Amino acid sequence: MTSTPQRETHGFQAEVKQLLRLMIHSLYSNREIFLRELISNASDACDKLRFRALAEPALLEGAPELQVDVDFDAAAGTLTITDSGIGMTREDVIDHLGTIAKSGTAEFLAHLSGDQQKDAQLIGQFGVGFYSAFIVADKVEVYTRRAGVAADQAVRWESDGSGEFTVEAVTQEARGTRVVLHLKEDAREYADGWRLRGLVKRYSDHIAFPVRMAKQGESGAEAPVADREAVNTAQALWTRPRTELKDEDYTEFYKHVAHDFTAPLAWSHNRVEGKREYTTLLYVPARAPFDLWSRDAARGLKLYVKRVFILDDADQFLPLYLRFVKGVVDSADLSLNVSRELLQQDPDIEAMRGGITRRVLDMLTKLAKDEPEKYVPFWKEFGQVLKEGVAEDPTNRERIAKLLRFASTHTELEVQDQALDDYVGRMRPGQKHIYYVLAETWNAARQSPHLERLRQKNVEVLLLHDRVDEWMMSYLGEIDGKSCHDVGRGDLDLGELVPPEERAAEEKSNEASLELCGRLREALAGRVESVRATQRLAESPACLVRGEGEIGAQMRKLMEATGQSLPATRPTLEVNPAHPLVARLASLPEGESFTDLAGLLVDEATLAEGGQLAEPAEFVRRLNRLLLAGVATVAAA
Repeated sequence: MTSTPQRETHGFQAEVKQLLRLMIHSLYSNREIFLRELISNASDACDKLRFRALAEPALLEGAPELQVDVDFDAAAGTLTITDSGIGMTREDVIDHLGTIAKSGTAEFLAHLSGDQQKDAQLIGQFGVGFYSAFIVADKVEVYTRRAGVAADQAVRWESDGSGEFTVEAVTQEARGTRVVLHLKEDAREYADGWRLRGLVKRYSDHIAFPVRMAKQGESGAEAPVADREAVNTAQALWTRPRTELKDEDYTEFYKHVAHDFTAPLAWSHNRVEGKREYTTLLYVPARAPFDLWSRDAARGLKLYVKRVFILDDADQFLPLYLRFVKGVVDSADLSLNVSRELLQQDPDIEAMRGGITRRVLDMLTKLAKDEPEKYVPFWKEFGQVLKEGVAEDPTNRERIAKLLRFASTHTELEVQDQALDDYVGRMRPGQKHIYYVLAETWNAARQSPHLERLRQKNVEVLLLHDRVDEWMMSYLGEIDGKSCHDVGRGDLDLGELVPPEERAAEEKSNEASLELCGRLREALAGRVESVRATQRLAESPACLVRGEGEIGAQMRKLMEATGQSLPATRPTLEVNPAHPLVARLASLPEGESFTDLAGLLVDEATLAEGGQLAEPAEFVRRLNRLLLAGVATVAAA
């Protein structure tokens, strides 16, 4: 860093340098995004001042008007965006325009695909929108003064995007921020009044503050107030009647509020009247944000009270499993000096939360029913998050259950597109349960030996392999009077699906295998809890089954990842008496071969369900002994 008494030169963060190179040299396909980003930032600054001024009216400095001015000078090739918002101090400027430690820059760079159009659309989502100015400018100046500080405490920031920026003290009478873009030769089209008006109307018409420009026919340079006019509607979109709004209006407002430049999948605009009065405009994004799985990430709706901005991420209005929803809530009843702490204690907030949650679930239900082609990508992006709601929101569990989608043996496809209602509608006559299998992967679930008997009976099974599935299913309960049953746990109750004569034959076979099961239990002491004849298998020699109340592999991993210590458990080994390997085992006398073959059955069953062997080396030694014994037998013959 070099400095004079008033001027300092700083180097950008390494990540910011990389980002600036991208802006300057790569993102040309959608250059006009810079203007909506800078106007959006200016609008946010006005929102913040309006909120702060509720408690500190002196911050308005006798000038209560909040607006954004767009000026240009075609001869000089400059474009200027000025706001009368909160402004920045010297420290703010260095933090936000130089180091931006919390901006998401690294995450932004990690998500780049090489496709200019797609990469340009990521800019706002990752909080690096200011730097889009360098797409069209070869030098950017920022003049700013924080509301409430002296005029000589203003700051000037300047950079050409090459790796350094300068900061110096200046005098500025007006509060707020002025961004001056020195346009590149090939970007002079943005120093044109008609072009700029069109962009403002297209992208910023919904901004709640007037975006002003010189009146048509006047000079494009900075004009006196009397010669300016608002270019945008300057009315909060959610306060306007739905009949006045087009789909394009809703889409552009979403892009502003969510900093996401892809269109949303669905939205819901509603006004609630009665005991509580509030308006909501809720959106379902088309793609998941980079921090979806970070529970500490900023989330929630923008909160307004009587159209006055209060909070940017009010998370009290939606449960955690709906953290992907974007939008605004505007209350007519809350106090203007409401805080996060008061929101957590206000009983009206809880009532609003319930109503807004139901509104979102209704929106998703409508999307699934009326536009299933859109629900498929929604589920791919947010399905695992929505599954959390089964456990976290018992009040709406039935609603959420109807939104769940699963892979199934009905389609044999990995895509999760089968609803529980669809499953119930396809159930076999006499079927009492909704059957599902848990595994680490879809392929492991599809090939699980636990499905063999059910496949033989043409009974559909849900294939569950997401990390939250076991936890979710433990809370799901019944669906239309049908209980959910894990085919890898406890007894497999097929009920009326097994005719009496078949059941009688099974019982006879089970009695005949009691001696073998006893011998196996002794040989496998310490590895399995018990041994019994199978109810599940048709082709495999053996499988492992967990007890009804036992924690499964998925849940065990989740709990151990949180540092919880769990007691060791042993599975039950089920053997198939009709399999030749089991028949061969029954004919062997006690000895090493019997013990090795019994151990091999457990190892095979562990591998078949996608598990890991506790002692791989012992498995290899055991297998080698059996192979050598088999080779010796062939040689002797």
